[in-house]
Amino acid sequence: MAELTGRWAVVTGASSGLGVEFARGLAERGANLVLVARREERLRKLAGELEAAHRVTARAVALDLARPDAPRELAERLAAERIEVDVLVNNAGFGLYGPFAEIPWEREREMLSLDVLALVELTKRFLPGMLARNRGWVLQVASIGAFQPSPTYATYSAAKAFVLSFGEALAYELRGSAVRVTVVSPGATRTEFLEVSGQKSTFFQRVTFMDARSVAESGLRAMLRGRASVVPGLSNQIAAFSVRLLPRRVQAAIANFAMNVS
Repeated sequence: MAELTGRWAVVTGASSGLGVEFARGLAERGANLVLVARREERLRKLAGELEAAHRVTARAVALDLARPDAPRELAERLAAERIEVDVLVNNAGFGLYGPFAEIPWEREREMLSLDVLALVELTKRFLPGMLARNRGWVLQVASIGAFQPSPTYATYSAAKAFVLSFGEALAYELRGSAVRVTVVSPGATRTEFLEVSGQKSTFFQRVTFMDARSVAESGLRAMLRGRASVVPGLSNQIAAFSVRLLPRRVQAAIANFAMNVS
């Protein structure tokens, strides 16, 4: 396993759910943390917990990464503090549930800005430094929704399909370097995701729910092993990969059933 002691890791969306567990897992491995999210009080509480439990340095950065200038602001701030980022966990994001025509554009644009544009720009800003130092890890958080069109999550699943394709392509591009890119594609996870998206859990989600800690550990282990892509959980792996054999129209019908039958 790669040695992370003393290295700096940036975790976005670190105020709840998977972000908290990614941060804990990295701190347990000795990494210093830059915790990024909008909710400063939660970040400070987590930073204090990690510093006390693992003797690492953890900094809380309250920032809305959906703002167009936020990724640049974060990168410039860390550069000014001489923090060399060796691990980037692009976890920040949310989904929106419902018919596409009924979701307000302003909210949808915010989701796409965070789930796609911020993720790409943060990768763009921190990756060159990793390559120059000849070390680094990037973990992109996608979803099993990335593997098929998903009615009522139309733009969210499309955004995560982008993340999956982008991450796997980048992993191949960098195969001759010492920098590794991994995409983790979780299924239903016990976080605030459904509450934020506006959906009540379905039967499929209830029987496949995973805890956030297990998902985060699966992603971190795959990242440190240099795997390009991982889907946590056997049932999620079956669901994600079996649909590849089906026509796209059938994939959409199955996703619609899974997301809307209570």
